[in-house]
Amino acid sequence: MFGYRRGRTVIAHAYAEPPFRIGQSFHIGSAAYMIIVCSGPGVFAGDDLQQSVRVEPGACVLLGSQSALQAHPGAGSSGTRLHHRYTVADEGELHCHWDPLIPFANARLTHRVELDLAGGSRMYWSDAMMSGRSARGEDWMFSEVAHELRLRVDGSLKYLERYRLVPEERAVAAGPVAGEGRYLGTTLVHHAAATAGAAEALQHELDQVTDVRGGVDLVAPNVIAARLLSRQGARFRAARAVLRQHAANELFATPQLQFRR
Repeated sequence: MFGYRRGRTVIAHAYAEPPFRIGQSFHIGSAAYMIIVCSGPGVFAGDDLQQSVRVEPGACVLLGSQSALQAHPGAGSSGTRLHHRYTVADEGELHCHWDPLIPFANARLTHRVELDLAGGSRMYWSDAMMSGRSARGEDWMFSEVAHELRLRVDGSLKYLERYRLVPEERAVAAGPVAGEGRYLGTTLVHHAAATAGAAEALQHELDQVTDVRGGVDLVAPNVIAARLLSRQGARFRAARAVLRQHAANELFATPQLQFRR
């Protein structure tokens, strides 16, 4: 849990069990920046990992990942379960930019994310997933990925993203699904400045990045959603960076809040 104390955001309460580890937070002005350390080798069949983050009023938090999260296969039908929940109070602010999830060949994963925001909060969210270890010829060779991303504001559902990919049942590389895409991701913004005009401006910035297909829209009052698909990792990273920079500069008016290694 992050709180606001004496002009700075601090860790007010923390508890973790392996493979999670709570490291040191760094200050960027009054904001706290922390890299979440999960499992370096990745996650494995049978893992059932849960993470909960709460941002109190006045606190501003940046969360990033240590590296891409690798999902390994396991024996039989056993899979990996990941459940993350983020709660942001009124006047709280949360920025999350995650490295891609990489499902290995024959991996089975259930990934659920819940974003519970108060109406007066602010949030920037960016996640990503790869088709697999492309350099090893493992595109779309996982057994199953079930994903759900749910955004609520004052308890009301504003955005729901849910899909289940089972390449053995339906070819993911087919045109209607991913086509030649190997990288996909979602960016969400909740902010009073998130308007239809702001969504159009983000779309314009995204359109300048080649080899990336993407759509940006105002899906609810004060909520912008962007979906990205690309066949090239470098261009995909560039598109995510463009969205982040534009949102930080134009919507949040905090260009200093940058994610670093």
